[in-house]
Amino acid sequence: MRFKFITLNLWLGGMLFDSILNFLKKENPDILLCQEVYNGDNKKLEKRYRSFKIIKEKIKFKNAVFAPAFGENLGKFGKVPSGNAIFSKYPILKTKTVFYDIPYSDNYAKRGEVKDFAPYIPRNLISAVLKAGKIKLNIFNTQGIWGFRDGKDNKRRLEMGKKIIREIKSKENVILAGDFNLSPDTKTIALVEKHLRNVFKNELITSFNMKRKTDRGYAKAVVDMVFADHKIKTIDHYCPQIDVSDHLPLVCMFEV
Repeated sequence: MRFKFITLNLWLGGMLFDSILNFLKKENPDILLCQEVYNGDNKKLEKRYRSFKIIKEKIKFKNAVFAPAFGENLGKFGKVPSGNAIFSKYPILKTKTVFYDIPYSDNYAKRGEVKDFAPYIPRNLISAVLKAGKIKLNIFNTQGIWGFRDGKDNKRRLEMGKKIIREIKSKENVILAGDFNLSPDTKTIALVEKHLRNVFKNELITSFNMKRKTDRGYAKAVVDMVFADHKIKTIDHYCPQIDVSDHLPLVCMFEV
């Protein structure tokens, strides 16, 4: 069985939302992992703050699960949850969300400089068991602990890696992907690579869309990654140089 898989950081819910939808309609993935997803209910909110529901509807995903990491205060519209999402054309049998070290906060507020508050935004790992025909797939999606111009290991990130390993190590047909917010040459990623194959290993110069970045340091930063169980065969994989987010999407065709 073959299926198309995509991971994409939407960039604050989808700053280029119509372009995201056009890209996804063209690619038509069977499984989509997104980070920086908003799940607002008020139809007066701009589309990016309703990205979870709109993507599910417009790309015709029958199944989807959202894992809020924090609530962002939008003034008169109240607090809108932001987090990670898994969209699937296949049935979702069960899901689980694990926070790394800071639990969900409904009182998240942006104070001071980005480099001061962003490392302490709650981050989580969401997983879903999908029934793809006779096969069960274990899908994991995350946005990792952030650091300002810092993709290196630290105590919190190493503990994050250990938590990820605890969740994946006893599973079969595993795919783990997302925006890890750290470099692929770290001990944290090496922990993951003991269990899973890094699909784009040493292939990408950056996983950022430099049309949307002013800091040239991003031009040599890879933070978006896809890992797959060694039993899962990669038929094709590519990173489209497309202007849909401040990150670039990663696309894979897998076979089990």
